[in-house]
Amino acid sequence: MSSGDRIASTFERLRKEGRAGLVTFVTAGDPDPGTSQQLMERLPDAGADIIELGMPFSDPMADGPAIQAANLRALASGASLIGTLDMVRRFRENNSDTPVILMGYFNPIYQYGPSRFVTDAVSAGVDGLIMVDLPPEEDEELCDPARTAGLHWVRLVTPTSNEGRLKQVLQNTSGFIYYVSIAGITGTRSAAASSIGEALTTVRKHTQLPIAVGFGINTAEQVRETGEVADGAVVGSAIIREIENNLDESGRAKPELLDRVTGLVSTLSGGLRS
Repeated sequence: MSSGDRIASTFERLRKEGRAGLVTFVTAGDPDPGTSQQLMERLPDAGADIIELGMPFSDPMADGPAIQAANLRALASGASLIGTLDMVRRFRENNSDTPVILMGYFNPIYQYGPSRFVTDAVSAGVDGLIMVDLPPEEDEELCDPARTAGLHWVRLVTPTSNEGRLKQVLQNTSGFIYYVSIAGITGTRSAAASSIGEALTTVRKHTQLPIAVGFGINTAEQVRETGEVADGAVVGSAIIREIENNLDESGRAKPELLDRVTGLVSTLSGGLRS
């Protein structure tokens, strides 16, 4: 199944089910490669409709303390961009349906080589990219070759995007739109569903693409409220904090970590299925 099919098919299925999707974010290699792989493979059965996989980076400027710590744990455990692509490749051995979006920053990809990265990402079974620090003015760096190769380019739209900027941001966007519900870093505050709904009405004047909302969504109730106005709810920091809460004093995964984290994902997913 091609990358274009997976994202489009997922949102089509969600439309038929009459609900929004749950997009779960985890950092590749957190807290260690083996646990991270097992968690990724269990996320769909726990209720994840789309998986965002963070590419570990030492300076994740848009992320709050929880995801910053996850990046550092992953890097300390030996995580790398090659390892992240290998995770996706292994995931695809048993799952050909769940979309996987790589999210992160351009520096590791620049070091890897953008052309090589795009080729390897497509080969591994990646469906799309979210690049936090590449604005539309720099599309030739990665967006253009990625889209040419068949990867979706999922852009962030923020509350500060005026209509002129919105048109520019949406120009090369595909797959879905990631609406940042609050101005700031991940996992710190939450926005009222009513204000999100008003903002999405404006965005929808300019695009037919599905819209997933993230930043500040931490509970099943917030997921439910978001799902009433958006096509998807993105949860990252709450999942990362659950991982952190199930590490022992030396930072290793406790035996119950996978069950606790997937249990949380099931609870979050329940907010969209009730």
